[in-house]
Amino acid sequence: MFLFNLIKNKYFLTICGLIVWVLFFDKNDVFTQLDLVNKCKKLEKEKNYYLSEIESNKFQLSELQTNKKSLETFAREKYLMKADNEDVFIFVTK
Repeated sequence: MFLFNLIKNKYFLTICGLIVWVLFFDKNDVFTQLDLVNKCKKLEKEKNYYLSEIESNKFQLSELQTNKKSLETFAREKYLMKADNEDVFIFVTK
């Protein structure tokens, strides 16, 4: 009897309707919010990755600007440069 009276109550029906509307049909529904939270977590991971890459590149840049040996190594490995009395052999692995 209590359940029947509760279902007939217009305030209860209005509150239930509003809850259903907010959970499923509103532009900020539950599924949209979960999707936004997942995107935010993904972007935070990307941000941390790029910040660490920036720090790594800053360190490499300062190393290249201060250490002549590392500059020569970088030029040989990345740009296949060589000294006048050297030959360069490139091995390609599949």
